[in-house]
Amino acid sequence: MPSNITRPVQDMIAEANARIKTLSMDEALAMHGRDDVVFVDLRDPRELQREGKIPGAFSCPRGMLEFWIDPQSPYAKPVFQEDKTFVFYCASAWRSALATQAAQEMGLAPVAHIEGGFTNWKNSGGAVEAVEPKRP
Repeated sequence: MPSNITRPVQDMIAEANARIKTLSMDEALAMHGRDDVVFVDLRDPRELQREGKIPGAFSCPRGMLEFWIDPQSPYAKPVFQEDKTFVFYCASAWRSALATQAAQEMGLAPVAHIEGGFTNWKNSGGAVEAVEPKRP
């Protein structure tokens, strides 16, 4: 089956990683818990409930990021108007690379993402908290 895709997602991720800051796990672990840093979890709610999250992280599903960042958007979230460093992560640092680049292009700064994502965080002994399902 022929493909119309001329720019594979792996190319997009590589291009994003060349333009954004990627934190090593040591850097990310050292930043966790600081008052001037917001960890932003881009995974969907099912992933959060299944795997847990970094304690204190703000949950922002990847599909809503640009709308929640933009103060002109009816969906804007105040957390993104704070004068802080935003550290994005997903499961394996693919979505977070693209999200960090999008946030950076929108003017949100400073921004970075975690090398290897949440999987690397857990495997490196980073703290994880359970996420309970939201009740209707």
